[in-house]
Amino acid sequence: MSTATTPGLDRTRIKELTLREEEALNARTRKSGEMFEAAKKHLSGGVASSYQLREPWPIYMERGVGPKVWDVDGNEMYDFHNGFGSMVQGHANQAIGDAVMERYGMGTHFAAPTEDAIAVGDELARRWGLPKWRYTNSGSEATMDAIRIARGHTGRDDVVKIFGSYHGHHDTVMVSIGVEYDQIGNHEDMASLPYGAGIPQAIVDQVVAVPFNDAGAMERRLIRMKDEGRLPACVIMEAAMMNLGVVLPEPGYLEEVRRITREMGIVLIFDEVKTGLTIAPGGAVEKFGVEPDLVTLAKALGGGFPVGAIGGTEEVMACVADGSVYQVGTYNGNPLCMAAARANLEKVMTPEAYVTLDRLNDRILTGCTEVIEKHNLSGYAVGIGSKGCVTFSPTKIIDYETFKANQDAELCDLAWLFNMNRGIFMTPGREEEWTLSVTHTDEAVDRYVEVFEEMAFELMRP
Repeated sequence: MSTATTPGLDRTRIKELTLREEEALNARTRKSGEMFEAAKKHLSGGVASSYQLREPWPIYMERGVGPKVWDVDGNEMYDFHNGFGSMVQGHANQAIGDAVMERYGMGTHFAAPTEDAIAVGDELARRWGLPKWRYTNSGSEATMDAIRIARGHTGRDDVVKIFGSYHGHHDTVMVSIGVEYDQIGNHEDMASLPYGAGIPQAIVDQVVAVPFNDAGAMERRLIRMKDEGRLPACVIMEAAMMNLGVVLPEPGYLEEVRRITREMGIVLIFDEVKTGLTIAPGGAVEKFGVEPDLVTLAKALGGGFPVGAIGGTEEVMACVADGSVYQVGTYNGNPLCMAAARANLEKVMTPEAYVTLDRLNDRILTGCTEVIEKHNLSGYAVGIGSKGCVTFSPTKIIDYETFKANQDAELCDLAWLFNMNRGIFMTPGREEEWTLSVTHTDEAVDRYVEVFEEMAFELMRP
């Protein structure tokens, strides 16, 4: 079990501050507590998704406008959570709302294609440089279908993923995600472990995990798999890991992964559910200049509506076009969702939007770095596009092993509580990062830095 702590900090002081902040948050969210009790009657666990849980109760939200949200207790907060990165457009965006309302009056569902689906596909093809697209209703569906397409294209079953990466909640990718440090296994032979109950062992055995930022380790493992007669159908990965905070690819890493997979005839899938539209107009493919065989999108694509997408090359997507792989779903390409996605792409996430996001993220990263240096904290600020975080670690995090060995979980928990009690709605969990929206302002990001400095001052004072 990892017991990583950052040096130079009084652990007793951290525990005292954590207890104080927990009590303060509970006192200001009593109505959420009452709502949780009512919700438990018929909602399993009192929430709609297990990731919404927290002790002693989740924070129930009421509304959001632009960069701000209000919980059911009336607490007003700048939103840096943004729906796990889905709301880079800001809440209640007028352009998206207008498009959806216009579409609503013409009918909301037909289980048949509409013109907006064509326009969205054209724009995604332009941005990502991949000619063929299909739609889903979530990121989990997108990665599930992408893996099926890769299997259909290659005729092979096994899958390689990055250890510690999250790609949704279907069985194949619910492997080797969150485990303790002593369960990771050898760097060259990492463990395949189910993420929770209900994952068949037969599925787990089809999935091999390799470390991020080590193309050599990936290549050696793939060669071994080939020698064992089990060359995988695909490698699925995030080009930049977004569930260990933010872990960027080292120079040359993605290029090597592309070379290896191409030479071995393995489909390369970039999961851009988190990076798509949030770090560049064409996501990680544009940002890093490496083109996969398949890409998966969701979250920010729909501007608050449940939209996912799969893009691919002519060659790999041919098995969908010829009907040998069934990529289906009653709500795929739903008219309301397509109207939202089209307005999002054409009117909101424009080139000017990315200038704004880059400037704001530079501002918050610079501010957080100054706080770290001023108070001599062990850690660093890292980000790209609208995404970023402060990583509380004395060394650079490059993969899941270094994350579990070095990141200070207690300090992450304290930072979340500090934020929540001071008007910053932040994504919970040591694995998460902030997401800015195009409606954020200098005032909003400066407030985030001010709260961070207040925590640093409290930690360091005698």
